[in-house]
Order: sequence, then structure tokens, then C-alpha cells
Amino acid sequence: MTAPAPRRATYADVLNAPSHMVAEILDGQLHLSPRPAGPHCLAASVLGGELASPFHRGRGGPGGWLIIYEPELHLGGDVLVPDIAGWRRTRLPKYPNAAFVSLAPDWICEVLSPKTHRLDRVEKRSVYAREGVQHLWLVDPLERTLETYELIAGRWTDSGSYSGDSKIRAVPFDAIELELGALWEDAEQESEGQGT
Repeated sequence: MTAPAPRRATYADVLNAPSHMVAEILDGQLHLSPRPAGPHCLAASVLGGELASPFHRGRGGPGGWLIIYEPELHLGGDVLVPDIAGWRRTRLPKYPNAAFVSLAPDWICEVLSPKTHRLDRVEKRSVYAREGVQHLWLVDPLERTLETYELIAGRWTDSGSYSGDSKIRAVPFDAIELELGALWEDAEQESEGQGT
């Protein structure tokens, strides 16, 4: 006699998750992650702030993007919460008045942490490729690195790796120069507390 198949997670599982956890569903499995720790929060906040003015608002840059922190994405049967996502306004002119978005972003940034490293780097990355996300950035605040990828013919292609305090231009936001050091300059590098 074979064991019954495990129950597939549903959106009700996401809604019923503890409020101090980030709930995601990948391939029918519920993943609960603690809220991010300091270095993670700092890197995401600074990067989002650097991109929002020139790209979201068009101040000092070309505009044409919606840059959103921690949007809930419903992509196929998966429910994902990237750290930052961006849509070209030609595809998503206004952010919907809804709890989630079903249109895959054009760009996603995942800030890696010890507890979510594999989920972000492997499992979520394959969903993003399947859904046609064109650009993926992986920020590691503990290693002080940024990896950028572009989706070409359905496969992720390395479009740049940067580290330390470099000043960079990275697609799709290469219209401005980013100072990587700003993403981690004010963070303690010791992992403390309950965050990821």
C-alpha cells in the first residue's frame, strides 16, 4: 500500500500563516520564512530607494517603471514574495488595488539570507524563468555582492557580478550609476536576532 500524496498548500495556508512570517507556495509546498534581519532590510531599502526616484518617479532618470517592495505574486500555482520587483509601465501602467499581482514582473531582486538562500537562488529562480521575468538580481549583504542575470531563450545568463564598494551600471537600470557600498555601509555584519 502506498502512502497518500502530501496535501498541496493553498492560498488559505498563506492567509493563515503567522503574521511574523513570510509565506510562499512553490510547487504546492508552503514555505515560511522569518522576517528579514538588519543587513537584509538595509540592502533592500537602500536599493529600492536608489531605483525609485529615477525609474519609478522619473526624477534624475528615465522613469517608465513601477518599483514595488515585497509584492505578493501569484504566478501559475505559485505564490512568491520577492524583496523588490519592477514592472515596465508599458506592461503595468498602474499598480492594482488588490492583495496580489498575477502579471510577472520585468525585474526581480532577491536579497539573500542564510535561511532563504536556497529558496531564492534555486527554487524561486526557476519559477521566475518559467514566467518570463527578464532580469533577476541577487544581492548578498553578508558577502557584499550583487549578481545580475538576464533571461535569454528561457535560460538565465550571467550579465554581471559585482562586489564591495564598486560603482556600477547594471541592466535594466544602467541609465544610472549605483554605489554598491551604500547597500551595506550602515549594517552590522554579525547575524543577530530572529530574522533571516
